[in-house]
Amino acid sequence: MNRTIGIDYGRARVGIAVSDPLGIFASPLETVPATKIIDYLQKYAAGGETIERFVVGWPLNLDGRPAQAAADVEVFLKRLRKVFPAVPVELEDERFTSVLAHRAMIDGGMKKSDRRDKASVDKISAAIILQSYLDKKK
Repeated sequence: MNRTIGIDYGRARVGIAVSDPLGIFASPLETVPATKIIDYLQKYAAGGETIERFVVGWPLNLDGRPAQAAADVEVFLKRLRKVFPAVPVELEDERFTSVLAHRAMIDGGMKKSDRRDKASVDKISAAIILQSYLDKKK
């Protein structure tokens, strides 16, 4: 089945989300250490799922210019494109995704102690990035 993968890249951790086969809904999948992201994606692809495209969060400042973290994302993008040359990569504005992720956790009734888990925030942020892309695509 074809899947679109959403990625919220960070120096320490990477949040990953996945679309449903029809490309309508995004769901949080996993948070992995940044050093293991390429290995994780290769194992995911080898597990029988076809990665149709990657949607990577692009860090922007409020004025629309790339944020300081964009340099880290660019390094990751080079590695990603080298390992998955046939898979298109789209960039999606990731401004406010952490705030939206926290709001989603509160609205979902998640306990305060669980909301402090940064890994949860990262994978929910990846789902928000991916859902934003999917909504624009439709």
